[in-house]
Amino acid sequence: MGYDPFFEKQALLLGETLAKHKIQLIYGGANVGLMGAVANGVLNNQGKVIGVLPRFLQSKEIAHTSLSELILVETMHERKTKMNDLCDGIIALPGGYGTLEELFEMITWAQLGLHKKPIAVLNINGFYDDLITMIKTMVDKGFLKQINQEMLLISDDIEELLEKMKNYTAPVVGKWISEEKL
Repeated sequence: MGYDPFFEKQALLLGETLAKHKIQLIYGGANVGLMGAVANGVLNNQGKVIGVLPRFLQSKEIAHTSLSELILVETMHERKTKMNDLCDGIIALPGGYGTLEELFEMITWAQLGLHKKPIAVLNINGFYDDLITMIKTMVDKGFLKQINQEMLLISDDIEELLEKMKNYTAPVVGKWISEEKL
């Protein structure tokens, strides 16, 4: 949950807000961490939650037992593929390596044109400020196009973030390398 109790409060509020807007939650299926808190926020407000969990994690007794549906898969890759197939958008909360890996995989897939879903970061208490600065540096140094930076929707306000996601239109994916650079 992190050291600051505000992270968990915001995760619960995100879940409550998703339920209020009748937005179904698709997530990794665990009962721990901020995503477990989001799931609880949805479930406590009569929302629907689908978890996708690899069997090896189920055996570690971290599976959330109150989900609307739990889908068991064999591998982490199957898990991400299934969650991608089921979801209409992605929200990253504060987290560790796994959170960053999943966030960057989804934004990379969008950059490649493999999906057109909105990808958002709930920047609770400025958690992602340094990452946002790094992404700006990637643009400033010529390693990332501005249009690809703009694919990542960012807010510290849940309602504003959901509104940005609702109004998102994916950019048209063009060539990766201009012919003049070949």
